[in-house]
Amino acid sequence: MPNKIEEHVFSCPIGGTLEIIAGRWKPEIIWNLQDGPMRFNALKREIGHVSQKMLTQQLRELMRDGLITRTQYAEIPPRVEYQQTELAKSLKPVFAALIDWNTKHNSKVQKSRLKYEAENL
Repeated sequence: MPNKIEEHVFSCPIGGTLEIIAGRWKPEIIWNLQDGPMRFNALKREIGHVSQKMLTQQLRELMRDGLITRTQYAEIPPRVEYQQTELAKSLKPVFAALIDWNTKHNSKVQKSRLKYEAENL
């Protein structure tokens, strides 16, 4: 009998979505896969300072949640590609809204951080 995954009940309606897409590297993985499949090393190069272990972990979580697929080709040398699913593609308007918010408000956030640090550190 399969194990039942215990679902956390969030106190706000965005918690479930953030649990799936939040993480240091998940948004970058999803973003970089929007133009089509990528191999592990190409994805790692595009993202930058992510470790192999962390990228592997984040990819597995995204596969678990149905946002990306992993295809292994029967070739020598072996080739593996990662690709967005339709579920991940449905996040496009969410990402667009986040980009818009960041464009409009990032300078205010940075000023607030500088002020806070000057007053509290």
